Amino acid sequence: MSTQAWLIFVALSLVWGVPYLFIKIAVTEVEPMPLTGIRTLMAALILLPFALRSGSLRAALRAWPWVVAFALIEIALPWALLAHSEERISSGFAAVMIATVPIVGSLISWIEGDRHALTRVRVVGLVTGVVGVAILVGIDSLAGHIDLISLLELVIIAVCSAVGPMMADRKLHGIRPLGVITLTFVFVSILTMPWTVAGLRLGLPSGKVLVAIAVLALISTVALTLFLTLIAKAGPVRATVVTFVNPGVAVILGIIVLSEPLTLGTIIGFPLVILGSYLTTRPHPGAVPDPHSAVV
Repeated sequence: MSTQAWLIFVALSLVWGVPYLFIKIAVTEVEPMPLTGIRTLMAALILLPFALRSGSLRAALRAWPWVVAFALIEIALPWALLAHSEERISSGFAAVMIATVPIVGSLISWIEGDRHALTRVRVVGLVTGVVGVAILVGIDSLAGHIDLISLLELVIIAVCSAVGPMMADRKLHGIRPLGVITLTFVFVSILTMPWTVAGLRLGLPSGKVLVAIAVLALISTVALTLFLTLIAKAGPVRATVVTFVNPGVAVILGIIVLSEPLTLGTIIGFPLVILGSYLTTRPHPGAVPDPHSAVV
């Protein structure tokens, strides 16, 4: 990748490991749907003046059907499910499970007919990642750290997080990220407004939770803008490789700030999941370069 793409990658890897912690804090007092609504509303209010001033909304509005689809797949459904799952599981476990996104992305590419999506090395990566997930889920399940509903929610999130970048790369490529992200947040905030209003009628949460939600909104605006920029510069599959680093950040923050346990399942399974994700995204020497990629 180019130097600029690498800088974006490093920044995004670190930034995107933080939300898991603040989601865990927020769901102690706010339900998942109102939390999603408040997050996106605050993010939309932050970005809207800049998007209007720059004129980047016009191009995004012309592609509004795909922006709406991207908003549902990348934001609305995953954010609500993640908040719901973190009511019952650790933030670190959630992050490690979502680290399977590159593996899911390779599988989807193979199903779509990409003959380079599952080479021998990538098949090894796929098997390694699946074994890592099995160890993580198996050991943590026996220890009583997870339940089936939370696990299913995290699988759905991983699929959505793999499909979203592909959609953005194919249908929204060339549109300025600021316009796409702003319109995305506006749409999701409108969609979730009934739950947001219902949640606020119950009263404001504590100051700690309000700060957590504000941080989530700020991180969302920065991270998603960087993510779309990285997709444009490095392609959708390589962009999801940020999941290699951010689970580690999430696990460390969960242990330090929330006193979450470092489970045996995480110790054994996490390295296998990361290794599997790495192998499934290794470029194939015979593959035709992605015209949207900045890889050299």
